[in-house]
Amino acid sequence: MTDSIRSGSLGRRAVLRGAAAAGALGVAAPWIVRGSLASSGTLNFMGWAGYDDLPKVFAAFEKKTGIKVAFTGFGSQDEMFAQAKTGAAANGAFDITEPTSDRLLGWVENDFIQPWTESKLNLAGVDPAFLQGGAAAATIVNGKRYGTTSVWGSESLTHNTKDAPLVFGKASLMDLWDDKYAGKLTLRGHSGLVAAGRALDAQGKLPHKFDLSFVDEAKMTANYDAILAFVLAKRKNVAQFWTNENEAQGAFRTNGCTIGMCWDTSASALAKEGLPIGYMAPVEGTICWLQNYVLLKGARNVEQAHAWVAWINSPEGGAAYANAFGAYSTTKGAVDLADAAQKKFFEASFPAEALKNLWWWPTQPSWFVAKRTEYAKRFMSA
Repeated sequence: MTDSIRSGSLGRRAVLRGAAAAGALGVAAPWIVRGSLASSGTLNFMGWAGYDDLPKVFAAFEKKTGIKVAFTGFGSQDEMFAQAKTGAAANGAFDITEPTSDRLLGWVENDFIQPWTESKLNLAGVDPAFLQGGAAAATIVNGKRYGTTSVWGSESLTHNTKDAPLVFGKASLMDLWDDKYAGKLTLRGHSGLVAAGRALDAQGKLPHKFDLSFVDEAKMTANYDAILAFVLAKRKNVAQFWTNENEAQGAFRTNGCTIGMCWDTSASALAKEGLPIGYMAPVEGTICWLQNYVLLKGARNVEQAHAWVAWINSPEGGAAYANAFGAYSTTKGAVDLADAAQKKFFEASFPAEALKNLWWWPTQPSWFVAKRTEYAKRFMSA
């Protein structure tokens, strides 16, 4: 996240440089994994569940390096963090995991991870946009690199184009809470609060600017008290809370939801099935996230972990991994392998004006995560 990314002023070309690609598994990449330990063994990977094409990516990596990937998926990074907290960070069960940039500081503060060796990561393969400014600040702590980027994506208005038509330039996060969609809304508990908070902030209905919630606990409490009061009055509108990819897709596919706040990966997957699902940037700006690999404190296969990141930072690996997610790679050259369907989805979802108005998740300190979890529980249990 460069300073331009932090403010949302990304051009289409800059964004598409990191687009995912289908059919990328057989493309050669100009890099070499060095070191005998990186030519065999196993990498124990704790990552995101719900992405059926990941085994193809792991098979391509094994073919390239001889390293097998033992993957264990979890539906959210809260679950990954809980695993780390109960011993997985130090006991050697896993080597790497993949939190987003806004949550990385919590992994450092809890001493769950160790720094990477930059010379072994093929950082020359990363788009410079993700090695400067805000992106670099999020991944480097006290001069040491604790995170190395993989893919980026977003969470925004997802809607049935027939039953909940929206118009770009007019669609707002406040549309989620329209009573005409009562019993048809799906969202995550904590990001639903963010959506409501940003909508209320745009209308001047919060005691403080919403972004101050991430840096001042007293202001966060004041804002979230107002946000909670608003969403509790709209609680009947929510048909289903989702916590992972499968649940978000199921809300539209089988549970009758027509509008929601979901990941672009969910909308893309549903659209590929031929369902009338659209994905739209609201006037308040699309929420964006940036995933990073981190090296766990008790990692037993450190060389293999570095070999994995080096491969992901090649066009072949980066494009294959991003395609498995339906997200966008941070690797240079991935756009040259881009799948036509993915490009079409991206262009429909992010007109030029939308790219000027991206909202990247701010760093979430441990105190913020704890408090926002409390508010989310009160919302979901009401």
